[in-house]
Amino acid sequence: MSVDLPPRAAPGPGLRVGFVTRAGRAEVEALERLPIDSLWVGGHVAPPNPMPETMVSLARLSSASERVRIGSSILLLPLFPPAIVATQIAEIARATGGRVTLGVGIGGEYPEEFRACQVPVTERGRRTDEAIPLLRRLWTGDEVTHDGPYYAMEQVRIHPAPLQPGGPPIVVAGRQEPAMRRAARLGDGWMPYLYSPRRYAASVSTIRAFADELGRDLTSFEWFAFVFVNVRADTDAARTDAARSIGGLYSQDFTELVKAVVAAGTVDEVTARLQQYVDAGARHLILAPATEDDRDVIVRRVTDEVLPRLTVPA
Repeated sequence: MSVDLPPRAAPGPGLRVGFVTRAGRAEVEALERLPIDSLWVGGHVAPPNPMPETMVSLARLSSASERVRIGSSILLLPLFPPAIVATQIAEIARATGGRVTLGVGIGGEYPEEFRACQVPVTERGRRTDEAIPLLRRLWTGDEVTHDGPYYAMEQVRIHPAPLQPGGPPIVVAGRQEPAMRRAARLGDGWMPYLYSPRRYAASVSTIRAFADELGRDLTSFEWFAFVFVNVRADTDAARTDAARSIGGLYSQDFTELVKAVVAAGTVDEVTARLQQYVDAGARHLILAPATEDDRDVIVRRVTDEVLPRLTVPA
C-alpha cells in the first residue's frame, strides 16, 4: 500500500477509529497523519494461506509509529507461553511510551497451527483463561509463583515492567458466548469480528449481563468492533471486491456474508452500516480495508467521506 494522504476531518466526539495495517513504514507514516486513534496488526503462526505473524508485525508497527495507539487484532494467546508474551509486550510498551494494547483470542479455525505449536486445540479456551491474569501478574515486575494446570512457574520475574500500571490493556476477541464471558470476567474490552450490527448489540447485552453477575463495573471497559470496509461508487463492485479479498483470507465464499458482516458499498451505504455498529454500542471502530489492490483508495474514501458523518448517540 502506498498512500500520501493529507489530514482529514475527525469522526464525531466519543468515537475512536483505527485501521488495520500491514505495518510498512511508509503506510504507517501516512496513516498517522490522519485524525485516527489507532493502528492494528494481526496474523497467524501456520495458516494455510500466507499471513504475517502477529507479534513480529506488532514490533514492526511499534518501530514505524510515533503517535497512535497500536494493538494486536489479534494474538492467538494459547499458542504462546505467557512469560514470552509478557516480556515481548513489556518491551514494546516501553519502546512506545505505553501506546500498546494486547488483543487476544483463542483461534481454532486453523488446527494445523495448534499441531505445529504442540498445543491441543481443545485446551485453547482454558489456556487463555489461565494466561490473561498471569500476564497481569508478570507485568508487575515482581517475582511470580503460579500453580496452574498449563503454566506453572516458580519465582519468575519479568522486568523491566511496562510503563502502564498493571500492564497494557488486554482486549478479548471472539465470536461465541464463552469469549463474551471471558471478556466480562478478564478483559479490558471486547473486540468481535465478522459480526452484524444486530449481533454486536446482542453481544454487548450479554457481556453486561455477565458483568452484573460478577459484580464487575464496566465503566472503563472498551467496546471495539473489527469491521471490514470497502467503499466504491458501485455497490456490487464494492461487495464483489470485499468478498474476493476476505474469501481469499479464509478460503471460503463470502459472497452472501458480505451483505451481513461487512461495510461495503457506496459512501452513504458504508456510513449507514458503520453508524449501525456505533448505535449498537461500539465506541472504537477497527476498520480493515477489504481489498487487495485499492487499500489507499478505500482509506481515503472512508476517512474523507464516511468518518466525519458518524455520531455517537446521546
